[in-house]
Amino acid sequence: MNESKTRPEKLLLLDTASLYFRAFYGVPDSIKRSDGTPVNAIRGLLDMIARLTTEFEATHLIACWDDNWRPGWRVDLLPSYKAQRVAETAPNGSDIEEVPDGLAAQIPLIREVLDLAGIAIVGAPDHEADDVIGTYASRSDHAVDVVTGDRDLFQLVDDTHDVRVIYTARGMKNLELVTDEVIVSKYRVLPSQYVDYATLRGDASDGLPGVAGVGEKTAATLLAEYGSLENVRDAASDADSALSASVRSKLTAASNYLDVAPTVVRVVRDLDLPTPADAGARLSPVTGDKRAQLESLSKEWNLGGSVTRLLAALDTYA
Repeated sequence: MNESKTRPEKLLLLDTASLYFRAFYGVPDSIKRSDGTPVNAIRGLLDMIARLTTEFEATHLIACWDDNWRPGWRVDLLPSYKAQRVAETAPNGSDIEEVPDGLAAQIPLIREVLDLAGIAIVGAPDHEADDVIGTYASRSDHAVDVVTGDRDLFQLVDDTHDVRVIYTARGMKNLELVTDEVIVSKYRVLPSQYVDYATLRGDASDGLPGVAGVGEKTAATLLAEYGSLENVRDAASDADSALSASVRSKLTAASNYLDVAPTVVRVVRDLDLPTPADAGARLSPVTGDKRAQLESLSKEWNLGGSVTRLLAALDTYA
């Protein structure tokens, strides 16, 4: 029986770098192939994919890729964006991210294994994986699950269009399904307000300073009262508004930041990307030469049961 045809259509979008970083730090790096190259990130990522496709009953999967982890157009708007993670600047704007050597050596191998497994990999020039995810999530006619450890992608959550986030920040044993209700309960804002909320609050991990003196509670309160950052800023410039002098002063001082930060935080939703069908996103068993190559590579690279588990998960799509 073809189980894949009995499953409702669902697109699983992976924030791939987020997952292989988590795998690298979550699986011992003492696991190596014969030449001494660690394979812990590969193993961990394959196990994640095997589990996620099975548990969340995906029919399609795209490993979304950072073709540029720190796009120049975002840096031009906000130079501090991800600046603390730059290992080496490049004149062409493709700055090199600080990545442990043991992980950097595995990234080309990850791409090779995913390709042999028939997993679609999609990136976009001068854009992050977040933007690829945002585009696919916004265009999908079917349910979408976004797998990430990045809160910025909470802006995509949309119960009406069946878009959820599978949040990995607490580890694969404690996955959190993020829906409209979860965001409202945790942050007291709607998903549609999350960009404005993140802009006001800031995020040190991404080099977003936020508005000095405005934390999560104040940001949520302002958005609850005024609805949007634009309306909050209008109130700050209106001498007759009920906004307190203290908050008004903080917003005014951060005016230059507030002019650009929402564009930096907001994921792009209109990239020119292949359709999921054209990208080869539909999950299916690995057969023939590719299966033989993958099984051989598994032995050569000491990938253990990770390849076996992935192949078994994909075999259910026969």
